Amino acid sequence: MRIRFGYVANALGLWDASPSKSLTFARYSALPKEERMDKLKLVTAQNLLHTKRILHYNIAHEIELYRLSSSLVPLATHPEVMWDFISPFKKEWQELGQMIKKHHLRVSFHPNQFTLFTSPREEVTINAVKDMEYHYNMLAAMDVLDAGLINIHIGGAYGDKQDSLKRFHHNLKSLPTDIKQKMTLENDDKTYDVRETLETCEQENIPMILDYHHYMANKGELDLRDYVERIFNTWETFNMIPKVHISSPKSEQAYRSHADFVSLDFVLPFLKMAKELNSDFDIMIEAKQKNIAMHQLIEDISSIRGVKRITSSSIQW
Repeated sequence: MRIRFGYVANALGLWDASPSKSLTFARYSALPKEERMDKLKLVTAQNLLHTKRILHYNIAHEIELYRLSSSLVPLATHPEVMWDFISPFKKEWQELGQMIKKHHLRVSFHPNQFTLFTSPREEVTINAVKDMEYHYNMLAAMDVLDAGLINIHIGGAYGDKQDSLKRFHHNLKSLPTDIKQKMTLENDDKTYDVRETLETCEQENIPMILDYHHYMANKGELDLRDYVERIFNTWETFNMIPKVHISSPKSEQAYRSHADFVSLDFVLPFLKMAKELNSDFDIMIEAKQKNIAMHQLIEDISSIRGVKRITSSSIQW
């Protein structure tokens, strides 16, 4: 069993390298009209440059798994802006894509919690489609659609889970097929549990990302052993290695919040469970200390008898 590890967005330790520099609509609106586009382009150029720096860091450290920032382009989907963020940066997008392809990096996006398909309000679904299109267009601009994924949650329950799940399947028809083929779903820490998310994925033929921390916060009477193999099997249609999200609680009082680092004791039961399947998979670290937490967890796991570290960011067990 081979496990590769990755992290989210920011490479801590790189000076001034945030790929998520922002421009609020209020700030944008306050600018003279002739300066607005220049400011949008300036912030976007910074984010793309910082992403390039982070990719260089990942390549140097043999990190093949990386979640790109969803905030690369400010105001990309704002109804009063909606600007062309591809054409002015064709070279930059292509350069990022070339790095990703040359070094076989697995990249993804994770839109925010407002990108959902369970709302009874039509405008929420329309905005969700727009946001998915935005992420899809970035993958297309980098020419990494073969490797890139867009991960979301099912959404809210709105007082009736079963009705909301029916609405999810109905509203998802609004999403173009080519974009749907790039999406994944993950289980929630409060609402849709592992079983509900898995059944939704199986019905829609969508790969499922297991979030172990979310499972622990919202497991009810479910035994994860009954579902892991089925979850991994959802990736077979796409001929992709399954992906798992890993983090650990900040505290007992703030159980759903992510800690700075990942506790080996917290995640070891899952790792042992996965080992029984003897299936390769990838782990995305969602700890506050990002790449630093990832490196620390790899060190901790590598100390287990039978585990062999095979690259800077992968192990064989």
